[in-house]
Amino acid sequence: MLNSLSGRFLILTVVFVMLAEVMIFVPSVARFREVYLLNRLERAQIASLALEADDMLTSELEAELLENAGVFNVVLLRDAVRELRLSSEIPMPVEAAFDLRETGPFALIRDAMKRLFTPGNTVIRVIGTPVRDAGLLIEITMETEPLRRDMIEYGLRVLALSAVISVFTAVLLFAAVRVFLVRPIKGVVSNMQRYAAAPEDARGIITPSAGVTELREAEEALLKLQTELTHALKQKERLAQLGGAVARVSHDLRNILTSAQLFTDRIEGSEDPLVRRLAPKLVGSITRAVSLCESTLAFGRTDEAAPVLGLVRLADIVADVLDSERLAVEEDRVVFISEVPATMTVRADPEQMFRVILNLVRNARQALAGCDGDAHVTVAAGEEADAWWITVADTGPGLPPKAVEHLFTPFQGGARKGGTGLGLAIAAELVRGHGGKLTLARTGADGTVFHIRLPKGDGVAVRAA
Repeated sequence: MLNSLSGRFLILTVVFVMLAEVMIFVPSVARFREVYLLNRLERAQIASLALEADDMLTSELEAELLENAGVFNVVLLRDAVRELRLSSEIPMPVEAAFDLRETGPFALIRDAMKRLFTPGNTVIRVIGTPVRDAGLLIEITMETEPLRRDMIEYGLRVLALSAVISVFTAVLLFAAVRVFLVRPIKGVVSNMQRYAAAPEDARGIITPSAGVTELREAEEALLKLQTELTHALKQKERLAQLGGAVARVSHDLRNILTSAQLFTDRIEGSEDPLVRRLAPKLVGSITRAVSLCESTLAFGRTDEAAPVLGLVRLADIVADVLDSERLAVEEDRVVFISEVPATMTVRADPEQMFRVILNLVRNARQALAGCDGDAHVTVAAGEEADAWWITVADTGPGLPPKAVEHLFTPFQGGARKGGTGLGLAIAAELVRGHGGKLTLARTGADGTVFHIRLPKGDGVAVRAA
């Protein structure tokens, strides 16, 4: 219970109320002492009036008056004349004198605390102003033990009352916290647990009902989160089902298209001029369809093998990529350039790095289709203290804004008409598997540049022997 929110509030309330009562207790005790001393001065003044009524008081009556007033002697100052009105034997020397006419609040508190925590009986002199203008000054001597005893009794009463008030306040606050805070919070927690057990069930979404503003805001934020998450999970489930269906269709369609590709090889040998003219276009269409099926299947595989990292010569990989792409270009219209140092090696999986660079170079080549002027695709590489970098640049027209916005998103980042965007998505995923990052460095009317950064890990430059 003490570790709960309401239990902590209960303890803190008791502590804070007691601290507040202590702050009240100190000036209260000081005020009690001041009133006590003023009362002694007034009683002594009243006792001295009996002497004015009868100058021939007996010693027994004078002692009784002093005892009733609680003092040893009384001195009045009238018309600049100091008069010892009542007196008796003082049992011990006077320890201190206190002038209540000029004492401020802090001095009263200091003197009261000193008296409260100083045991023993002493005699003090108290000076004040007579009531009803009976003189200029009244002075008495008295013992301190009765004063300290009454101060302690008064302080205990104040502390007892403070304890009762603090407990009563703490209980009320405990009940209020339970009703207005703990119960709504438990309701939110219970809803979160119920929703976590079945996040697809829309019935578990919270309905904001708290009256406290902060809790209401928390419930509304949770409502938004749960709603978005439920929709995302449903969409994910639908996409997973759709992905499975697409993968099966792509697999079967690839087999059909592969058979069709074999038939087109025989069609190309036909003597019919029309057939010979249309056959290459048919072959190209079937090849692109097969490539799309293979890309879809590759992206849909969740068991993509982790990269087997080793030191590989990057120039060899780039040369294989450029050689394969040159075969797809008619009449050397696109110039492929490699600016990779011949001896440079990187820590990478050769097969996966080949796929990454092939995707980027192929996209660059396709971006140059139909472009006037120089058409260059350049692959460059270098190294820094902690990483290798590779760039693939082209002199094409740049990427459209929509393609840049969803560049690495599958089925949304296609940069050319009819493209799926799978190539860049797969390339980015393979680079992340190497601990690196694939980014778009720049794009515009003068071309596009993609940048690959691969961490070295040990910070040591690696060169081929």
